[in-house]
Amino acid sequence: MFIILLGLVFGFFFLVKGADLLVNGASGLAKRLGVSDLLIGLTVVAFGTSMPELFVNIFASFQGRSDIAIGNILGSNTVNVLLIAGISAVIFPLRVMVDTVRKEIPLSLLAAVLVLILANDRVIDAAGISVLSRIDGIVLLCFFIIFLFYIFELALHQEDAVVAAGQESLRLLPGFLKPVLLVIFGLLAMVVGSRMVVLSAVDLAARLGLSQALIGLTIVAVGTSLPELATSAVAAYKKNSDIAVGNIVGSNIFNIFFILGVSALIKPLPFNVAYNLDILITICASLLLFLCMFTGKKQQLDKWEGILFVLLYLGYIIVLVIRG
Repeated sequence: MFIILLGLVFGFFFLVKGADLLVNGASGLAKRLGVSDLLIGLTVVAFGTSMPELFVNIFASFQGRSDIAIGNILGSNTVNVLLIAGISAVIFPLRVMVDTVRKEIPLSLLAAVLVLILANDRVIDAAGISVLSRIDGIVLLCFFIIFLFYIFELALHQEDAVVAAGQESLRLLPGFLKPVLLVIFGLLAMVVGSRMVVLSAVDLAARLGLSQALIGLTIVAVGTSLPELATSAVAAYKKNSDIAVGNIVGSNIFNIFFILGVSALIKPLPFNVAYNLDILITICASLLLFLCMFTGKKQQLDKWEGILFVLLYLGYIIVLVIRG
């Protein structure tokens, strides 16, 4: 038990330190390349902080542990919106860009709705079993490609600034390498920290006799979302809302379209209809985030809304524990 707790402590240390390096590096990289913090948050930071989910899901898919794979993604997306966005908004109100409200948040909402449709073969097609098949995985990956085209188009609007900044970076190579190294070391530290936390938490949960579904939706989901939590919290503390919001929304899109798509492609994932409640929670969380952009101060997640999000997540955890 002492070793497990020690693993949790060191894991948290690596996560927080890695998040600090990643935010500093990402912000410096955005300035050097002449692109917005939001674009960096949606790509480099979002994909980097989603790597723990990717590693856990690849391993779970090869092992045939669909409850862990599906629960990890659904739980992580709910954690990202209710817990991480909530805590970040409590630290500092999150100002959200217009494009994020109109395009990126609705896209993350669409991702959750798409999973609800694809996974319910028994309900929609009256099939004998519900499963996220390889074809479903290909569909999700096609949507991920569409998202990449959107990111590419977003980058094109900043093309002139990128070219100019790139030329300047060639003249100031040491200044360009520093933020890149910060991003790399930050990501490595968070991967190591996430692995330590997840392994320790899963071991602890197994000793308590919890189910794989509950472990996937809670301990594994929260554990693999710790990089997002640390990154967005640090970004909010540094009043960098674009990194914080881009990380949360981008991670949710990556989690479903890319990670769940890859997981289903590796091995079809049998779907327990009990997960429909968790998908609906994920959908409602994304919808609530979208609606909050039109209450109080426009395009901003205020502190009181952040507190509400955290309380809703705690309520969801209580429901999961009661459900077992």
